[in-house]
Amino acid sequence: MTDLRGVPFEKLEIGQTVETPARTVTEADVVLFAGLSGDYNPLHTDAEYAKTTIFGERIAHGILGLAIASGLAWRTGLLEGTAEALTTIEWKFRAPIRIGDTVRLRIEVKQKKEAPRLGGGFVTFAATLLNQRDQVVQKGTWTLLIRGEKAEEDEGE
Repeated sequence: MTDLRGVPFEKLEIGQTVETPARTVTEADVVLFAGLSGDYNPLHTDAEYAKTTIFGERIAHGILGLAIASGLAWRTGLLEGTAEALTTIEWKFRAPIRIGDTVRLRIEVKQKKEAPRLGGGFVTFAATLLNQRDQVVQKGTWTLLIRGEKAEEDEGE
């Protein structure tokens, strides 16, 4: 599939895999996320404290990694105009994301379930967030309600 802009439910194929562009996690990301979320855990915000932890340095918030993964998924265009709702997330935090790490997301269509009453269907994606060393830092599944072709046609009328 060459055009990944707003792929409707019917055109998503089990096993279809997309990898996103990479993005570097910055000091500003961590500081802004702490302010936005109110999570000022010293592991993320205090360099001296973080030196005393198993990581030896400040790391990004785990939930920041998930938020970045979500943004990276959006950048593929795959969900543009067809993602109606995120219904389920199962997520595992496997390794720290360090300030300066460059991450990218690999998503694969794992399961589909038609929901004609809702104008499309539910799609479960396996999502894997990798760092620049190809280490899995986070992974899990996301289930989304994806608009079908009929719903898109009706909208255009």
